[in-house]
Amino acid sequence: MTPSLQVVIPLFPGFTALDGVGPYEILQRLPSVEVTFIAHRRGEVRNDRGSLGMAADATFDEFPRPDVVVFPGGPGTRDLQSDQTVLAWIRQAHTTTRLTTSVCTGSLVLGAAGLLTGLAATTHWACTAELAAHGAVPTPQRVVELPEHRIITSAGVSAGIDMALRLVELLVDRTAAEAVQLMVEYDPRPPFDAGSPATAGAAARSRAAEYRDRRDGSGGPRS
Repeated sequence: MTPSLQVVIPLFPGFTALDGVGPYEILQRLPSVEVTFIAHRRGEVRNDRGSLGMAADATFDEFPRPDVVVFPGGPGTRDLQSDQTVLAWIRQAHTTTRLTTSVCTGSLVLGAAGLLTGLAATTHWACTAELAAHGAVPTPQRVVELPEHRIITSAGVSAGIDMALRLVELLVDRTAAEAVQLMVEYDPRPPFDAGSPATAGAAARSRAAEYRDRRDGSGGPRS
């Protein structure tokens, strides 16, 4: 089949790898979808640890009207929230997208662009204050759909996989989503029930905060 839907996933210095790669692995399974990683410039972009490089095959300017945007998060979103080139691009792209979506702190970029003012949205649990500062109404839901606004936001990192499966259902149908879920054998059975602040114990929450501070330093969105 010739791809009929164009999905773009922006890359930027300091992106969190799974935020982009998770949805990519889901969406690229569809023969009717072409997924392209884009950035300010073509070429390698390093992740939030600087230990992984991914290639952007196109620039923002080359994709002014994508069908779907999946905006990942990561510490690099700190700079993007004042990057007028990116903000102008996301505003323009959203005028014609079928769906504009985010993973983790990617929602802070959507918020900075003015797309979430007064709307329910989600992000990484540690960054809800930053999301609210952009006029959004933070919610702890894993995936928040706003069909009337053509916006979907998802929570931290791994939530992007769940959102991408829902995207497959919306773009094609439920059977397609179930087929892709089967193809990637997405049958999560985590060994611990500590995937959210509501279920993680105090010791786990304290250790998570310690690891974030040691890895990224204090202040600003870290995920």
